[in-house]
Amino acid sequence: MQRIFMPEGRALTSIKNRKALSSLRSLEEAAAVGTVLEGLATNCDPAHNLYVDLGVCRGIIPRCEGAIGIAEGLVRDIALISRVGKPVSFVVDGFSTDSEGRRIALLSRRKAQQYCTDEFIKNLRPGDIIPATVTHLESFGAFCDIGCGCVALLPIDAISVSRISHPGDRFSAGDEIRAVIKSIADGKITLTMKELLGTWQQNADRFITGETVTGLVRSVEPYGIFVELSPNLAGLAELKDGVKAGQKTCVYIKSILPDKMKVKLIIIDSFEADRTKAPLTYFIKDGHIDRWSYSPENCVKSIVSTF
Repeated sequence: MQRIFMPEGRALTSIKNRKALSSLRSLEEAAAVGTVLEGLATNCDPAHNLYVDLGVCRGIIPRCEGAIGIAEGLVRDIALISRVGKPVSFVVDGFSTDSEGRRIALLSRRKAQQYCTDEFIKNLRPGDIIPATVTHLESFGAFCDIGCGCVALLPIDAISVSRISHPGDRFSAGDEIRAVIKSIADGKITLTMKELLGTWQQNADRFITGETVTGLVRSVEPYGIFVELSPNLAGLAELKDGVKAGQKTCVYIKSILPDKMKVKLIIIDSFEADRTKAPLTYFIKDGHIDRWSYSPENCVKSIVSTF
C-alpha cells in the first residue's frame, strides 16, 4: 500500500479520511493496513494523553505515542498540548473499551510520523518542491510541518528576496505554503521559498515605467527608502519626510533597469493601513529544481541558488 503524507490538517476533510471514519468497520479496516488518518484533537489530560474525535468513537493517543522523541525525552510535551483544537495525524493501533463499556480506538501519532519519515522524508532531496504548513514563528525563521507533524525550518533569509524584519511580516501560523528542500543534514531539514516567487525579471514584468502603484515600506535608510512591490521585488525611493517602515505607500515608478537589477521610485504618499497579508504568487508550484537564477541575463550582478 502506498501512503500519501501531507501536513496535518490537509487530509481532514478528504473523501478517503471521511470514509475511514464513517463506521467502526471502516476504522478497523484502516487499522489492519496501517492507513494514516486525521482527526481533531479535543483535549489533553493531566498525563498528557491526547484525545481525538473520530465521529464513530473516541480515540486516544497515549503520551508516549504522541510524537517521535516524546518517550525518549527529546521532544517536549508542549508538542502534544499545542495540538488541542487542531487536526492530528495517526494510525489506529487497536481498540479497547472505557469504564462504561464504550469503544475506544488506540491511536499512534508517532507511528504516522515514522511512516512519513521512512517512506517520504528520507526520499526527499535538495531542490524538491513540497507543500508545507507554517506551525509557529520565531525571529530567525518559520517552523513548518512537512508531513504528519514532522517539522522543518524555513530561515528568514530564505523566505523572499525582499528583506523582512520578522517571518510574521509574511506568514501567520496555519498558513499553507509551498517550499523547496534547501538542505538535509543530520536528520534536520531546511527549507527555502524565494526560488518559487519569481525572478527579478518575472516580477518586474508586472510593472511599467511611469505608472503609479502601491507598495510597502520595508526600511528607511540614509540614502533612500526601500519599498517592496512584491515579495521578490523591491525598489529604492528618494527620501521623504514622515515615511516609516511598515507603512503602505503610493509610489511612482521612475525607471526599471534590468542591467542593474534596480527599480527607482518616487513616493507620492505614505499611510497606515491594515496589515492583511496578500496571497503569495508562485511562479513554480511543484516538481524539482536544480538551479535557479534570480538575476536578468545581462545583469552585472548574479544571484543564483543551486541544489
